[in-house]
Order: sequence, then structure tokens, then C-alpha cells
Amino acid sequence: MLTHHSHRTLHPRAARGSNAETDEAAFSRLVAEIRACTICAPHLPLGPRPIVRGRPPARLLIISQAPGRQVHDTRLSFNDRSGDRLRAWLAIDRETFYDEARVAILGMAFCYPGRYDKGGDLPPRPECAPRWHAPLRAFLPAIGLTLLVGSYAINYYLPGTRTRSMTEAITCWREFLPEFFVLPHPSWRSTLWLREHPWFESEVLPELRARAAAVLSAPLASASPAAI
Repeated sequence: MLTHHSHRTLHPRAARGSNAETDEAAFSRLVAEIRACTICAPHLPLGPRPIVRGRPPARLLIISQAPGRQVHDTRLSFNDRSGDRLRAWLAIDRETFYDEARVAILGMAFCYPGRYDKGGDLPPRPECAPRWHAPLRAFLPAIGLTLLVGSYAINYYLPGTRTRSMTEAITCWREFLPEFFVLPHPSWRSTLWLREHPWFESEVLPELRARAAAVLSAPLASASPAAI
């Protein structure tokens, strides 16, 4: 089984064949396998419904936590108020955000995990990312910027941050560039955090928007971490 360290050693073009038609068929098979996945089924109150977006030409990768109930119902990533806020942070419209040839979206888990009895969604199931992230990322060679949205994604891809709070990790956001851009989750629970940390809007968001715009507008052949 793949571990969370494998994403640093996998070379996408080596992992895929050189023939574009063969690559497309292999990618389609992988997506079909993911959408048929049931490894977490005993733990999912509404059953498995894996939700993942992206095509091999995508330049921006968003890695977040897990689908909420509304996303589960509509089968569309970030199709909720969290998505509205994230799109505002990025200063991109829905058409761009949902263009799978430009933006790929992976959760730390692909299925809705259910809710705590007292409210709030359960954490992403731990089986999903180690099983599927590295194979999927191998088909995304043009990614120029990866957004790590929320503590689950930050801790998984940047394990050295686990001893820090999310606020501490985001305060050090420049340390992880140009490959990763760390963000809080844009849910309603972040509203108070945003009020208490006004530097996020004044310092972080302008840089986020500039880097996202750079990778989304770059010619496919030259899409790479933006040096801004």
C-alpha cells in the first residue's frame, strides 16, 4: 500500500506510458476504479460515493478534507458555501473552478464521512488518501501549484507541521512555496478565525490570487511552480 511519503518520489511521466491514447485509457480506468471503491463502506452512513475532479492537463490542484453532505448529494466538489468562499479567496469564477482541464480537486477522503452526534462532520476516512492520491497525482504532471486546504491536508502532505497548530502553519505559509500553498478550510467555522487574523486577507490572499492566476494562465507545456 502506498504511504503518504510516496508523492515526493513518484515521477508522473515515468509512472505513465508515453502514448497519449494509452495514458488517457489508463487514467479513465483509474477514475472508474476510484468511483467503484468500497474500502470504507462499513464506516460510511450514506454509503460510498467517491467524488474527485480533474484531468491530466490541470494546472491547479486543490486538496481539502472530505465532501460535506451537500457535495455528497450533488456530486460536485465545493458546491456549497465553503466553495463560494474558496472561489472568492482565489478570485476565480465557477466556470474556471469547475474546468477539470484547469483545476483538479481531491479530498483527503473522497466520500462523505457522516456527522458527529453533537454536530459537525467526522474526519476524512484514513484509508482513502494513502490508497489513491499518489496514483492520481501521477496523472497530473502539469500541476503548478497545490493548495492544502485545512489541517488534514496540511498535516498529511507536510508532516513536519503536525507539532504546530493550523494557525502556526498558515503563519509560515511562505516556507512551503512554491509547491504548496497552505490555507484554512473555508467553512463557516473559519469565520471567527478570519476576523481574528486580518493579515490573512491583507497579506496571504493577494499572493494566493497572483500565484493561482499565474499557473492557470500559463501555457500547458510550461506550467510549473510560479516564481512570483
